Amino acid sequence: MRIHVVQQGESLWQIAQYYGSNINQIILVNQLSNPNVVVIGQALVIPETNKEYVIQKGDTLWSIAQRFGVTTGELAEMNNIADPSLLYIGEMLILPYFTYVVQPGDNLWGIANRNGVTVSQIVQANNISNPALINVGTPLRIPAAARPSTEINAYTTQTTPQGAQEVIALGEHFTYLTPFMYAIRADGTLTDMQDTALLDAAEAQNIAPLLVVTNFANNSFDSDLAATILRSPDLQDTLITNLLEIIQTKGYEGVNFDFEYVYPEDRENYNAFLRKVVERFKPEGLLVSTALAPKITADQQGLLYEAHDYQAHGEIVDFVVIMTYEWGWAGGEPWAIAPINKVREVLDYAVTVIPRDKILMGIPLYGRDWKIPWVDGTFARTVSPQEAVALAARYGVPIEYDQEYQSPYFRYTDESGQQHEVWFEDARSIQAKYDTMKIYGLRGGSYWVLGTAFPQNWPVLQTNFKVRKL
Repeated sequence: MRIHVVQQGESLWQIAQYYGSNINQIILVNQLSNPNVVVIGQALVIPETNKEYVIQKGDTLWSIAQRFGVTTGELAEMNNIADPSLLYIGEMLILPYFTYVVQPGDNLWGIANRNGVTVSQIVQANNISNPALINVGTPLRIPAAARPSTEINAYTTQTTPQGAQEVIALGEHFTYLTPFMYAIRADGTLTDMQDTALLDAAEAQNIAPLLVVTNFANNSFDSDLAATILRSPDLQDTLITNLLEIIQTKGYEGVNFDFEYVYPEDRENYNAFLRKVVERFKPEGLLVSTALAPKITADQQGLLYEAHDYQAHGEIVDFVVIMTYEWGWAGGEPWAIAPINKVREVLDYAVTVIPRDKILMGIPLYGRDWKIPWVDGTFARTVSPQEAVALAARYGVPIEYDQEYQSPYFRYTDESGQQHEVWFEDARSIQAKYDTMKIYGLRGGSYWVLGTAFPQNWPVLQTNFKVRKL
């Protein structure tokens, strides 16, 4: 897979010709509703011919395997396909092998080195008896290079049939699914959630569902509600017992605590509560995780940050989700949602107190459209990356890219004369985030949130990582 940024005067046909790629494969993987319209600065994913294949109408796993001379089992294993009947148009598959024709001056060591595989892998794939002797013009089957393994969590607020269908369609990309949310009550009980369809979808795609618990009440995170539970050992016991009952009844495989705006004086109470949860959950084989605000120092001031004890959480729970997004929040000034320099500033601190193999880095799957000049008290509209590109196309404006933030943005003027500024994610910005996960050696990433169309993300993820399934 390659990422191509559209230049002035280019057409999709020209781009396809340049890469020697099938134009229909480009249309499908990018979910282009109008192939005749591309935007200057738009980032397109270009599948590599003979290395990747985008599923088209009428395809089956068997027909694709036959076309490329591989087995359905090899295709399924390479692409985390749990059910061969669950294939979707526009889904990109990485092929287990591709063909390379031996050129003058080639040797197996050079071919292997260039393609990220070993000589023995090529020898085995081609039944070569004498590795020192290969003839010019000979077609060789080259195994796909191994990708690093990672874990991916996805939050979803979509409890509709469409939400469950999205989980099924994208399920090969997820280790965990975190339906949002169950909220605590002051008596240690929890609100209910219509999560059956999501849990069935997770099971179909071999995804581990984690129950999300929050202190959310009356449309906001409630500091007093958290305090009520965290300051009462008896209520904590009641809450944990209720949690275990729901988890065991519904088939969750663990819990993710998203307690936000907790009073600073409850910091140690929160840590003690988590220890108690782990003590009850571990014998049941259940995972315990937390969501943490993006801090850059241990003593960072602010109600969002102070009770989140990075070092303690890193010692107590199985893993943490660091919410490295929302710099460009709906009620603030226009800015990148997750500027990579700010994300890395948080990680620079986090890795000093939390084991790297316990950190999932937060990744936004959305953008925002602000009215400008910005006025305090106004709120931006959330847009999907796909919708953002459509806005740029509709108003005939080019997409810019901020190198410091590693984020695309543009400005436009609507029909009423109102000016707007849009920041969002694209294939380049998401690649920068996956590069960051690799550089910092993290356990993986965590998406907020499903339900927004971002087709370029999935092939970029696939190219970078093999997502681990439990």
